[in-house]
Amino acid sequence: MSQPEDIRWLCHPEAENYVAGHLEQFTSTMAPVHDFVADLWAQTSTRLIDWLDHLVLAGGDRPESDLRALGFEREEVEAGDQDTVFYHPGTMLPRILLRRETGAEPATPLAVAIQTEDIGFFLMTHHLTGAIEGSPVSPYRRAVAWRDGGRELLVVERRGHSGFVPTTMPPDYPERYLRGFERWAVRPRLFDDELEGMRSTLALAQSLVSDLGTDTAAWVAFAAERAHWQRRNRAGKVQKARQDTLGLGWANHDHHTFRSSRATFPLLIQVLETFGFQVRERFYAGAQAGWGAQVMEQPVCRFAVFADVDLSPEEVGGDFAHQPLAPRDELGTVGLWCALHGESMLGAGLHHLAARLGFDQATADLAEWDVGMMRPFSDFPYLRQAFTRGERWQVAPQRLDRLVTAGQIDASQRARFAEEGAIGSHLENIQRAQGFKGFNQETVSDIIRRTDPRGEIGA
Repeated sequence: MSQPEDIRWLCHPEAENYVAGHLEQFTSTMAPVHDFVADLWAQTSTRLIDWLDHLVLAGGDRPESDLRALGFEREEVEAGDQDTVFYHPGTMLPRILLRRETGAEPATPLAVAIQTEDIGFFLMTHHLTGAIEGSPVSPYRRAVAWRDGGRELLVVERRGHSGFVPTTMPPDYPERYLRGFERWAVRPRLFDDELEGMRSTLALAQSLVSDLGTDTAAWVAFAAERAHWQRRNRAGKVQKARQDTLGLGWANHDHHTFRSSRATFPLLIQVLETFGFQVRERFYAGAQAGWGAQVMEQPVCRFAVFADVDLSPEEVGGDFAHQPLAPRDELGTVGLWCALHGESMLGAGLHHLAARLGFDQATADLAEWDVGMMRPFSDFPYLRQAFTRGERWQVAPQRLDRLVTAGQIDASQRARFAEEGAIGSHLENIQRAQGFKGFNQETVSDIIRRTDPRGEIGA
């Protein structure tokens, strides 16, 4: 797949205000939903818009004209007979469905749908009863949580599906889905030869896609990757537990970050493309950082990925996602992390998961759980980002020996890594506004320097 022209993401405050205004109109007049919004803030440090899957408005010429003027476009996906789906390609805003022949004033909010990982868990948590439309673990399921007259707060599950009609799958489908999850979750991750490990992983990805289809296979794999990351990231465990108090899971993830050595980077890209990811903008932190990333997006699952790798200034202008990177002796921040811990797609797991949170509220609330934040590396009106303080992992002695033999760390650094370990993973606290879909390329060099393992031991 060729590299597209670099994308410059813009702010779309009017589009976000349109969504937020209708959301406020809906929530302010439904007492149970108003209370739920308050609980979200108090118990999870999140906002309703962080979980929003779609919004349903009464249709008509005026709302359609308004949406088009704001940059929304028709999306040809499966929907109800009376529904027309709109999306904004330049933002991360939720879909808006215009529903015809409702008898309501055009643009009146009729339904708000939030996404959760497990509808049954959500309903149980809130002591709610009601039918769940769609068969278990099918691509799209839906239930009504609260209803007031003709208005509804819906809860939906997605598993690699872009439509809005609940799906009923064949009787053997749940077993196929769960076996697919197990195949990816229990795959070998520890290899003496990590090139061999990545080739094995690529073959498994291709097999999983053959069995389940591209989008469902991607959903399965990324659910397993989050679980693998969370098992040794305390900040992730704490925030997931907070979100599970309201039955939500990780449906508020913003992006997943994989780190890769230069040698295995083409295989990482092939794995992601097998799962339906498409290259988006290149990300480069500047010549002094020695690091860059290929941002990728899975359009049906709506996953975003950072694929991080050591880069030199002359390499960033080319299609480094698909052109082999020449071997080199020196290790940058990403290369050293992989040398210490392994490949992200193998044993090391994700470098970080970014979750959409209320930035200041999450910082304060997580501090009460003894989860500290590093200094923000983005602090703009439209984008705020900070890592939690990293989890320190032990480093295998054989990895340290290889680094010393290659002259990539010295004896004193080896001793410190052996005694103290090295920073492994983070949770990222991210808050977006004004419909901004991109990332900050201006000051990210600072966070790279601050997370370099050598800096951790005073090199």
